[in-house]
Amino acid sequence: MRLKTFFLVLLCLVTAVTASYGQKSKKKTIVSGHVTDINSRPVPGITIMVDNKNTNRITDDSGFYKIKIKPDAEIISIRLPSGQITKELIIGRTEINLSLPIDILSYTGIQKDPGDEEINVGYGTVKRKDLTQQVGKIDGTNTKYASYTSIYEMISGEVPGVQVQGKSITIRGINSINLSSAPLIVVDGMAVSSIDDIQPQMVRSIEVLKGSAASIYGSRGANGVILITLFGAKDLK
Repeated sequence: MRLKTFFLVLLCLVTAVTASYGQKSKKKTIVSGHVTDINSRPVPGITIMVDNKNTNRITDDSGFYKIKIKPDAEIISIRLPSGQITKELIIGRTEINLSLPIDILSYTGIQKDPGDEEINVGYGTVKRKDLTQQVGKIDGTNTKYASYTSIYEMISGEVPGVQVQGKSITIRGINSINLSSAPLIVVDGMAVSSIDDIQPQMVRSIEVLKGSAASIYGSRGANGVILITLFGAKDLK
């Protein structure tokens, strides 16, 4: 009788241990990591997939994600709007980083922040969102600009925030305390006194800086700055 009781108790213990082990093995684990592009930039707003199924987890502004997965999960992946999939096998790992084979800033399937547009300020480039004053800009690659007969006519008709009278250019919203109200004109990174010889079809872009955006030029930018970038010889072929 005692022997039967002993075996019964032992069986109960084995059953309890087995059940407990089974419950622990089914416990979800946490996997985290970063999603970056080919240039190691973080990729925000991308939905994390587990075993090819969408979850409610997306990457934050730094490309970071954190998700609970079942013990039998096999694959962590992401899908771009183009349908392209990047995936990694889990294999017991709790930190899994994913790298996209694209440049996220130039990828047309990802919506860009307009503030991330880079503005050429002559001595380098700054992001539009870092400028506290409005910047006017036109893209000279548009074929309609070739219909203008002079650079002054082009600026008057297309560049916001400027006033043109003959060959005199003034940036609106600037009350000059100097003898001259003419803005500083910079062509391909060099300050010039005249733009008479520039034809509209030679212009790649024109940008207007004022206020803090023009302060990089010191007192010379007090009346604003007009940046003109020309097509190179190779571009005109």
